[in-house]
Amino acid sequence: MKAKATDQQTPDSEKVTDILRRVIAENGREHVRGYAFAILCLLTVAMTTAFTAWIMESVVNEAFANRRADLVWIICGSIFVAFVVRGFAGYGQAVTLAKIGNNIVARYQTRLFAHLMTLSIGYFNEARSGRLAAQLNQNINGVRDVLNLTVTSLARDLVTLISLLAVMIYQDIVLSLIVFTVAPPLLLGLRYISKRLRSVTKDAVILNAHVLGAMQETVQGIAIVKAFTMEPVLAGKIQKTINAAEQRSNRIARLSERNGPLTESLAGLSIAGVMAYAAYQAIYGGVLPGAFFSFVTALLLAYEPAKRLARLQVQMERAAVNARMIYEILDTQPHQRDRAGAGQIKVGPARIEFRNVTFSYGDTGPVLRDVSFIAEGGKTTALVGPSGAGKSTVITLVPRFYDPVEGQILIDDQDIADVTKTSLRQHIAYVSQQPYLFEGTIRDNIRYGRPEATDAEIEEAARLANAHDFILQQPLGYETPVGENGVTLSGGQRQRLSIARALVRNAPILLLDEATSALDTESEALVQQALDAAMAGRTVIVIAHRLSTVVNADKIIVMQAGQVVEQGTHESLAKQSGGLYARLNNLQTVSGGQDLI
Repeated sequence: MKAKATDQQTPDSEKVTDILRRVIAENGREHVRGYAFAILCLLTVAMTTAFTAWIMESVVNEAFANRRADLVWIICGSIFVAFVVRGFAGYGQAVTLAKIGNNIVARYQTRLFAHLMTLSIGYFNEARSGRLAAQLNQNINGVRDVLNLTVTSLARDLVTLISLLAVMIYQDIVLSLIVFTVAPPLLLGLRYISKRLRSVTKDAVILNAHVLGAMQETVQGIAIVKAFTMEPVLAGKIQKTINAAEQRSNRIARLSERNGPLTESLAGLSIAGVMAYAAYQAIYGGVLPGAFFSFVTALLLAYEPAKRLARLQVQMERAAVNARMIYEILDTQPHQRDRAGAGQIKVGPARIEFRNVTFSYGDTGPVLRDVSFIAEGGKTTALVGPSGAGKSTVITLVPRFYDPVEGQILIDDQDIADVTKTSLRQHIAYVSQQPYLFEGTIRDNIRYGRPEATDAEIEEAARLANAHDFILQQPLGYETPVGENGVTLSGGQRQRLSIARALVRNAPILLLDEATSALDTESEALVQQALDAAMAGRTVIVIAHRLSTVVNADKIIVMQAGQVVEQGTHESLAKQSGGLYARLNNLQTVSGGQDLI
């Protein structure tokens, strides 16, 4: 089975209507009652607004022209009731839509995290973590905004506008036609602005993600930044990105607000025409002013919903860009799916066999070429060789962080491609060269190896890892927070916690990726003792730079340029005249060092 190193992403081709249909399909049924209540409230707001405009004719004619005092109280009372109902309806729709929107954001955050966990390591190697986090933070509200804009625009603004237009037509059709003349140029102008805004918005999101990502990376590497006095260089680099993001945001502001002058100018022209015609009718036609006041009230009340609807396409374009970028992540297809009918792996002695394995990261050429070897169950197999020989790649293939392009990897004669990744990884413990600690306490970090482990099992694993004593010296012992990535602990302490996490997993297979290469002599000795305890009775594949680890291994696999060039024990390989291992061993013997390479 051939596999690519990265997951496949869908192209950015969806229109606003496509995004809207998808958002409704995924969220509409879940919140149908809430949206129904919000729409009822919005319709109430629309009807009470139209009622206010309609009743103005009676207010002016009956109170001021006909002087009907008996009707004034009824009219004024109805206006008061309409405003009270409108206030409560507005409150109801605002709270309901906020609750629905918050739930949608929470659901998509959960979906995104769950989906990201299904993607391969190759995806995260290409997607910078800081930028990915920043992009998610900026885009997650796009889905909520698409729905809320649609509901409020259709149920409130559109219905309000239609109701007020009906009042206007009822009062005076000629005045209404004067108002309608401004619609075509307004729509054409807004369509032009929306097209320009679409591409600019996506560029701005990406630039802002670059800014936030660069800041996060700088904070994480602050020790290196200060050690190499990189502050001026990084400050200049990030300033360029910030300036570009600022310019793009300014351009978005200019485009987004360009509809303001357009709308205001056309609205002013329309109102001026209405006033001129109404004045002519009142002066020369003797028409009662009630209908005119009702018309003007409806016109003025219609201005705000009309302006919001005029901005709708611009706002929807911005929200859809954000939602589309979220869907680009959700639609990324993981290439390492379990095969149909994949079963649970059954591990006995945990014998690992690489059979003619070839692997490459994308199109960069093979990293491993026809690699074959056997790691016997319950024994230690060491991988040695020059940097770039493919040792770490071998380690990553066992838990299926990647899949080989050709060949097979078998555990107890079971092809790992035919079993579920979850069942496979449950039988593997992994200790990396750079141990990673998560937010939480020391106990939490050890328990990640096996969530159901008891406190007694966690402390026993810590003892075997030579970590128990230094843990008790911490302010809160096992309940001490470790800080971001264990910043409060030394490298050796972090590594011993990583080994304790591997030990508490109690897995039959242990993978060690240069677990001691970055430690000082004292820390290395403590960690090596912990590793000796962890390796006992397990099938171990260890990448070794230290002679002490290699000498004690049951088998040594010597790699060069992605191929296995020698296999055997330390004694047999050291005696091979002209062999790579013998040459490396002789070099370290002459130099008196402990590193094979």
